[in-house]
Amino acid sequence: MEPGVKRERFRRLAAQLGELVVKTADPTARMATIAAVLHAKMRGFSWTGFYLLRDGELTVGPYQGPLACLVLAAHTGVCWAAIDRGETVIVEDVHAFPGHIACDPRSRSEIVVPLRNRDGAVVGVLDVDSGHPAHFDDVDRDGLEPIVALVHG
Repeated sequence: MEPGVKRERFRRLAAQLGELVVKTADPTARMATIAAVLHAKMRGFSWTGFYLLRDGELTVGPYQGPLACLVLAAHTGVCWAAIDRGETVIVEDVHAFPGHIACDPRSRSEIVVPLRNRDGAVVGVLDVDSGHPAHFDDVDRDGLEPIVALVHG
């Protein structure tokens, strides 16, 4: 998708999701809605969902797509890299990423956006996989970060 078209789609989705999530303060409901809308509206998103930090483990939360890993090994893989770095991680080829956790062997690229609570602490991540190599870029990062902020916003 052309960058300008993708940027505009994210802008519209952020506005739509902003209107939807104000109906509840419940973060689980907000995450479920965000995952469902993104998965349905963005081409190439093969798995779209949240992993949440609970008792030192990264446990699957609301998601759309094939069966997920329930718990991700600590400080391993792309999701933990985003948590440990405190920033969005974009991986063009997941098979070349050291320690990649292959929940779905069809996944080829990935973007992981940290989820922060109202105090700014990282409490989880939005994880999006694609079956296409190098599917994600800075436009995705710039589009997804404000959407993820809606969970606790």
